Amino acid sequence: TGGLGGVHRGANESFDESADLTALSSLDMTVVCAGVKSILDVGATLERLETLAIGLVGYKTNHFPGFYLTDSGFTIEHQVNSAEEIAQIIHARQALKTDAHALIVANPVAKEMDRVRHDAILKSGLEGATKNGITGKAVTPFLLEHFHTASEGESLKVNIEIIKSNSALAADIAVAASR
Repeated sequence: TGGLGGVHRGANESFDESADLTALSSLDMTVVCAGVKSILDVGATLERLETLAIGLVGYKTNHFPGFYLTDSGFTIEHQVNSAEEIAQIIHARQALKTDAHALIVANPVAKEMDRVRHDAILKSGLEGATKNGITGKAVTPFLLEHFHTASEGESLKVNIEIIKSNSALAADIAVAASR
């Protein structure tokens, strides 16, 4: 996938959380992603992943990516450097019967958006959502469209690179795990 859903900003009042998290807590699968969408509450999402016993490793990084950004400002406890290492983790989880929850492989985008531009677009998008009374499940599509428009398509280009990179890593993991 591109980026995970997660805990939405202001969830302490709205309790808005993507269904991704509860689904991942009950599925035996490995998910390669570029972190959590940066429009979400990344810190709260990481706390939720831990609460739900969802495994998390960083691919060639110990910085949790923020989708369009290589570093969300949060760290990852465990770093892996190859698809083979990830396959070993998958096999160990199966052998120990601790694979009832998903394993997330955080794979940062190779070329991030300019951070200052990203933060300015996010700020203006959040302000626009508030000004226009956009709440709940309508916020995510609003902000993603705002990113696309305000970045003049750069966010779409980054998203395409994320999908290519995550697909390639997922394929490498699948091959390594099949051995």
